[in-house]
Amino acid sequence: MKDQLETIRQKAIAKVNEARNLKELQDIKVAYLGKKGSLTSVLRGMGNLSKEERPIVGEIANNVREAITQEIDEKTEILEKKAMEEKLESESIDVTLPGRPVKVGGSHLLTSIIEEIEDLFIGMGYEVREGPEVETDYFNFEALNLPKGHPARDMQDTFYITNELLLRTHTSPVQARTMQQYGGTEPVKMICPGKVYRRDTDDATHSHQFTQIEGLYVDENVRMSDLKGTLNRFAKRIFGEDRQIRLRPSFFPFTEPSVEMDISCKVCNGEGCSVCKYSGWIEILGSGMIHPNVLEMAGYDSEKYTGFAFGMGPDRIAMLKYGIDDIRNFYTNDKRFLTQYHHAKGGAV
Repeated sequence: MKDQLETIRQKAIAKVNEARNLKELQDIKVAYLGKKGSLTSVLRGMGNLSKEERPIVGEIANNVREAITQEIDEKTEILEKKAMEEKLESESIDVTLPGRPVKVGGSHLLTSIIEEIEDLFIGMGYEVREGPEVETDYFNFEALNLPKGHPARDMQDTFYITNELLLRTHTSPVQARTMQQYGGTEPVKMICPGKVYRRDTDDATHSHQFTQIEGLYVDENVRMSDLKGTLNRFAKRIFGEDRQIRLRPSFFPFTEPSVEMDISCKVCNGEGCSVCKYSGWIEILGSGMIHPNVLEMAGYDSEKYTGFAFGMGPDRIAMLKYGIDDIRNFYTNDKRFLTQYHHAKGGAV
């Protein structure tokens, strides 16, 4: 049995030295040291030995096991190192290759326009407010001097969810909510950008969903001249210092008096062209002094407080500022269009 053990040791070590990879080495370990391995098979015959021979053979068997295990461990370390080197070689990076450019996104044009307008009004002391897009009939209409049955409601084709719930048709409800929140005792100076919805047929200049920014200023002794000065500053900041404005009488249920603001056409500088329909002016927004009824419904004393409101469409502003002729371009997610305006924010064009 001693000779058998020595033969197993020699053969096992020779096999270990010949192993070319970790799988072959594992197979050798199982073949000699496993439950059905050569060494285990020999040890099972120790029961036939005398009491004197068993300790001697047992010691030899342990030495053989240790010798084979040591050889396998050393070979494993060598093969693992070799496998790692081969892997690193196959996965090496050629640093001389040119890098792949990373495509950097940018703000959507409407987002840039809205942020530019927000920056302007924040600098004038306005705060930015938001409100729900699913609105109540009261805040969307009644609190703005549009009671049920008022003919002006027909001008805003509304998406009704229930008789009292709807998709807001303008951001004016945020103004009504803010005035009520202030309780009729504090000044309000705010703008409210957001999405609005109307049952309109989509075409080059109309959309069932679009954006609005409305502004509100309520305090003692607020005058029409304050409104004009605010709008004049807005027009020059957004469209260029050479833009001129004019105010035309108009009608809105929630303002009295009401005016619409035009800016001088930048294409013809007021001389008249096809863009401005040969008038020299382009309509840009509606505004006016807040109707006393709106102030009273919000809790303000209309004898003490006055204010003005204005509303504009960032979609229309972007179209005029950058010469875009189809509002649908803002919402169809065509990258060929959107990537032209990644750096459009700021400055007049």
